[in-house]
Amino acid sequence: MKLAYLSTFYPYRGGIAQSNASLYRALEARVQVNAYTFTRQYPDLLFPGQTQYVRDADKPDPIPAERVLDSINPFTYFSSVRKIADEAPDVLVMRFWMPFFAPSLGTTANRLRKKGVKILSILDNVIPHEKRPGDTQLIRFFLNQNDGFIAMCQQVKKDLHRFRPDAQCVVKPHPLYDHFPNKISKEEARTRLNLPVDQKILLFFGFIRSYKGLDILIQAMAGLPNEYTLVIAGEAYGSFDKYERLIETHGVRDKVQIHARYIDDDTVQNYFNAADVCVLPYKSATQSGIVQIAYHFHTPVIVTDVGGLSEMVTDGQTGLVISSQDPEDVARAVERFFTMRKTTRFVENIADRRQEYSWSGFATTLLDLCSLIKAEIQ
Repeated sequence: MKLAYLSTFYPYRGGIAQSNASLYRALEARVQVNAYTFTRQYPDLLFPGQTQYVRDADKPDPIPAERVLDSINPFTYFSSVRKIADEAPDVLVMRFWMPFFAPSLGTTANRLRKKGVKILSILDNVIPHEKRPGDTQLIRFFLNQNDGFIAMCQQVKKDLHRFRPDAQCVVKPHPLYDHFPNKISKEEARTRLNLPVDQKILLFFGFIRSYKGLDILIQAMAGLPNEYTLVIAGEAYGSFDKYERLIETHGVRDKVQIHARYIDDDTVQNYFNAADVCVLPYKSATQSGIVQIAYHFHTPVIVTDVGGLSEMVTDGQTGLVISSQDPEDVARAVERFFTMRKTTRFVENIADRRQEYSWSGFATTLLDLCSLIKAEIQ
């Protein structure tokens, strides 16, 4: 079988590029696969972060992806089709995480499908976290160009079937992000970050966007004793000012450490190894790659019960699932976690589940589905 894999790869950075690289490596060990990526992923005007590209401090896996597709230039949609078709793939694999990419990826898929190429998409999300006019039409257009799907949680599969009730879909959880440096001791990690060794450390990690509920967690800190410290680590999409105001308003300045910047791969280990627990009080979600980074470092996770997060965290075993997004309830859950960890094998339970989240297992699921949809036209 011969695959084409069109998504974001090196020189782009971020969790999706990283996970694409890991899956590409698992696939290339078993089948022929050619990688393709964007000449322009987002217009600078629409990208609120610092940069879309890897920097000197990053250590990406330089996947040999051919840069063919400009997300906002329709002429490249058709030239991309020609380049991919020249390699005569059996299946085109793509990733879908927001409606913005529906025109470019959907048009490319449509044209290749007419040439006999089967189309399979990995769905991070179907419904976007931040909705905009026209999303429904764009989502429906993209989904209709596909022959099969892998959803990373049951919630995404349900969202898919709202648009395509008959869609062929397999659910396979997001694998671990296992490309980070090895685990270090909690003491060493806290020393590197200038964190007190004797504090109870909560971690909020990842790109800071409104739907992720950092405001809830800051308010929750007001209800926790001074032995708790919240570390905020990640680049803000937009201004961080509103969070600064919340920190001041709720009088928690002394209980919060802010690292509001993109966290390079080499330093990710410091944050997760320093933390007692990662707290993700999302307001909406499907699945979260942050959970899988936490599991890589054997760090328990507290999440709100939204989207597919409760599928990723086993309540009382690998972390806690909170039914409420109220700051007081979040604070109570944090205190309950620290009481429970005296008798609960959180770290050991996470270690026992790591094999469920391997890239080789994800590749097997993908290739099995490729074979199935390919066989349907034989």
